[in-house]
Formats: sequence, C-alpha cells, structure tokens
Amino acid sequence: MRTACEAKGVSSFYMLIVHVHVRVKPEFVEAFLEATLANAELSLREPGIARFDVLQDKRSPEAFILNEVYRTAEAPAQHKGTTHYQKWRDTVAEMMAEPRTSVQFSNLFPKDEAF
Repeated sequence: MRTACEAKGVSSFYMLIVHVHVRVKPEFVEAFLEATLANAELSLREPGIARFDVLQDKRSPEAFILNEVYRTAEAPAQHKGTTHYQKWRDTVAEMMAEPRTSVQFSNLFPKDEAF
C-alpha cells in the first residue's frame, strides 16, 4: 500500500520532523534558553540534522517548541548519542515544569531534496 506522500508523487527520500514541546519553570526560562541554544548550535553540525529551530511562545514565555528536522531515520538516535545532547538533557531536567513531549511528522512540502 502506498503512503499519501507516494500517491502524490512526493519523494521517498526520508525526512522526519519532530516538534518537542517543553514547558519550563518561570524562574528557569533564561537558563533553559541558554542551554538550548548551545545544544541547537552544535546540533546543526550533525550531518543528520537539516534544521534545529528553537521557538518561544510569545504569550507564554515558559513554553517552547524545538523543531528538529532529521535527514535519515537513524539521525534522531545518533543525535541523542551526542555529548552535547546528553549535556543539554541533564542540564535542563530540573528546569522542566512538566515532562517534555514530542510529535513526529512526515515532510510533504517543500521537497526533502531542498534540505
């Protein structure tokens, strides 16, 4: 059975987008942002990562979304094995107001080859 992407002629090239939803304790917003930006900058050096956006809610500054765009199915696990990710995970653990959650998406447009 063909996927919706294949039925529309979208490339079978793999691209995975993950939105990580994070809510931090208000007193940790600045520290969380500092640690997260450092992690994002280093993440962009990984060959399996096409994008790593850090988004902050304008109405609720303690709410963030990390938009992670991976080039391969293996890239998320490779990312989690990096020293910088592990440092970020350990640094921000106590800053969380609630456990972070994530949602995975398939890319439809623009075509994966653009990344």
